Parts: sequence; structure tokens; C-alpha cells
Amino acid sequence: MSGATGSKAGRPFSAGVVVVRRFDGEWRYLLLRSFQYWDFPKGGVEPGEAPLAAAVRETLEEAGLSGLAFHWGEDYIETEPYSRGKVARYYLAESPAGEVVLHPSPLLGRPEHEEFRWLSVRAARKLLVPRVRRVLDWAHDKLAV
Repeated sequence: MSGATGSKAGRPFSAGVVVVRRFDGEWRYLLLRSFQYWDFPKGGVEPGEAPLAAAVRETLEEAGLSGLAFHWGEDYIETEPYSRGKVARYYLAESPAGEVVLHPSPLLGRPEHEEFRWLSVRAARKLLVPRVRRVLDWAHDKLAV
């Protein structure tokens, strides 16, 4: 369930996926917009849930994407604490197929996000706050190897 907050050492903890897909031979990044804030699919880690499982679940719930390919392994990056000490962990995966669908959240009765875009690294950098831009840079470096 999106919006739930798991705990990592007593602080709110969420997990997500930097989802990429090739368009015309170029990697594009999936960004979701809630109000004026852009981010990758992510949400709270539920009690007893592994962070990677939470990240996969949140990507399905928020973007309707499954069948993610973790070609780069289970490496991750975590943000510095933000918003009441919350930390977000992100993994990198390719979504080779499937349409993005912004499903209504059972809690909200509407989708959590108003818009999605598949963006180049340059376009994505312009929309992200510095904390999430650091995650994008990490993923971009992994894709370049």
C-alpha cells in the first residue's frame, strides 16, 4: 500500500525503483508527478516486508508495471534523511514491456500521481529535487558501465 511507512532503525523508510526503458536506442527514466513533485515509483516498506519486494510492489501499484528486470543486481542507493527523518532506498531495473497505468489508490480513491513521463537523463534532471537528482545520477552511472 503506497503511503505506508516502514521503519529502518526507528525512522520512516520507503523503497522504490528507478525504472528505465530504451526508446530509439536511448535510456529513458520513468518519473511520476504528484502535485509539483517528481519522483520515481516508491512507497513505504510494510512491517516484515523486504525493501526490494516493497519497491517492486510499489512500482506495480503506482505505475502498473511488473516483470521488472534487475540487470544491475540488487545494488541500491539511499537518500539522506528528509521529511521527518525519512530515508528512501532505490533500486535500478528495466521495464522491457507494459504500459504505465496510474491506478486509483484504495486509500485515496484516485491515483497518487497526476502524470508520468519517460524522460532522458537531461530532462529528468531538470524536474528532480537535488536529493532525487543524486539517485538519477547514480542510476545513470550504472547504465553507462
